[in-house]
This record gives sequence, C-alpha cells and structure tokens, in this order.
Amino acid sequence: MSCKPVVAAATLALTAFAGFAQAKELVVYSSRQEHLIRPVFELYTEKTGVEINYITDSEAPLMARLSAEGANTPADLFITVDAGNLWQAEEMGLLRSVKSDVIESNIPSQYRSSNGHWTGLSLRARTIAYSTERVDPEMLSTYEALADEQWHGRLCLRTSKKVYNQSLTATMLETLGEDKTADVIGGWVANTTVPIFSNDTSLLEAIDAGQCDLGIVNTYYFGRLEKADPDINVALFWPNQDDRGVHVNISGAGVTRHAKQPEEAVKFLEWLTTEEAQRVFADVNMEFPANEALAPAEDVAAWGEFKADTINVEVAGRRQPEAIMLMDRLNWN
Repeated sequence: MSCKPVVAAATLALTAFAGFAQAKELVVYSSRQEHLIRPVFELYTEKTGVEINYITDSEAPLMARLSAEGANTPADLFITVDAGNLWQAEEMGLLRSVKSDVIESNIPSQYRSSNGHWTGLSLRARTIAYSTERVDPEMLSTYEALADEQWHGRLCLRTSKKVYNQSLTATMLETLGEDKTADVIGGWVANTTVPIFSNDTSLLEAIDAGQCDLGIVNTYYFGRLEKADPDINVALFWPNQDDRGVHVNISGAGVTRHAKQPEEAVKFLEWLTTEEAQRVFADVNMEFPANEALAPAEDVAAWGEFKADTINVEVAGRRQPEAIMLMDRLNWN
C-alpha cells in the first residue's frame, strides 16, 4: 500500500481533506499501483491546476473502506482493475450514475456500465502464451481447445482465486453455457503439468524455462517480460478469431456515491477517456486504449491485431459467483 500525503503529518484522518471544495482538489482511491497512475494525475494537474490526492491499496480493502466511510468518505473517484471489481463496487452502492456524452462518445458500450456507474479506461486481453521452441502456433485455435488431449501435461494455469480468471470463466458461462464451460475448465485442470501459479509473470517464466508449454495470461504481463528480455522464448496467440474473439477486460473508474466534488470528478473522468489521457494511461502499463480512436503503443501493436469479444464486460461481475463455484467444483485451486 502507498499513499500520497495530503498534509505534512501524512494523516488519513478526514479533517485532512477539509476545504477541498474551495481548493479545487480531488481525492482518488486506486487499486492501481502508484507508478501507473501518477503520470496521468500529474498531467491533469499541469493542465487544469486541480490537485489529485490519492490513496492506493488492493481493491477489496478500498471497497471496504468506501463502504465503512459512507457519506463521510473523502474519495471522489474509485479506480480499479477488472470489470468484476467495478461491477461489485456498483452493486455495493459505492458509485454514482454519471450521464456523460463525452464518455459515451469515447468509450464503446461494452466497456461501460449500462447504468453509467463506471467506465473502462484501458484494455487488456487475456490470451494464450506459448513456447516458441516447443509449440507450433498452427496447433492453436481456441480457449476451448486447450482442454484437448494433445495438451495433457503441457498447460500452465494461474490460480482461480484471481479475478482475471474468474472473469474469463464468467464470460465463458455466458457464451458457452454451464455444461460446455465445465467440460473446458475440467480439461484445463486435467492438462496442467505443474502446480497452479500465483501470478502470470511466474507462469510466463515457467513456459520460457520449459516447465510447461503454454498458458493463459494478461497481455501486459507478457509485455513487461518481453521489454526486460527481448529474447524470451514466449509469444502470444489470439484465440477464437473465427467465432467470439479474444477475452478482453478493463481497468476503469467511477465517481463515488458520496463524492464531495461530483462535478469536478466527472470532468476528470471525462478527461481520462480522451486521447491525450488514454495515451499516458494505457502506455505506461502496456495496455490497449479503451478509446478506439487511439492506436496502441508501438510495442503493444507489435503483438498483432486481433478480434476482441464484444460481450459487455459487466458479465464478468454478474456471473462471477457462478464462475467461482464452478472453478471450485472442478478443483481449479
């Protein structure tokens, strides 16, 4: 956890935020790491003079904090990763509905709350990573095909406890139905060759080291490793290009229900969807811009173009409880 102090004493007491209405400052609670959000905050301050004071922590503690603080919260915006988390924040009543022509014009509907409570700001694809030494990409096709016998003892999986895999499973439930999704997940689990990984980075390193041959990862984790080691023997494959497309999720934000400066918060949120802010927000973490008018950064674009699933990412939250129960039942730990 990190925090940008708002007063010299670095206290988080509510009195530290007194007078914000007069001072043109905003308070943001963010589950994104400080180095990923600070550049865009600094740019906004430079352009507008509005100071952004922020607190970073994991999404669950921040949502619990917002809930406990209620009307007394100093937070004007909440930023987090994964539509499942944003949907949960909406369901908990932590966010207010915002009607904005700017946001609706800049961000496609499948990356926004249908009730206006949050919007996507950047995209990440959860796709297949494979060994360039041991896997012919011609052998790859879909997420479902990873359950085939040919991948027995060759597949790596990240833990089902992470929301990224829960969201992928939730969208599969929506598209494939429960029986087919259960067959696929069961096949994945049966094909794993090593213990379940706690994070995508370790999974990618295991592929490179020969512990397994392929797995499912968020694209930006691959981008970070590739940047550190351009000779890494791992590449990305875009599955399901002949049907629904690649599973895409978001990082996003919403204005808090009890924002002290809702109008200023909406202005900031709208600016975050513009091309200027999107370039910074997406590029720092090697993600795809949610604003489709903006092309990905050169390093990201080098991974190749793909068709993305157009299902509304709200599904990731709405069907998350079913996804978790299914994964537990099939022993995806």
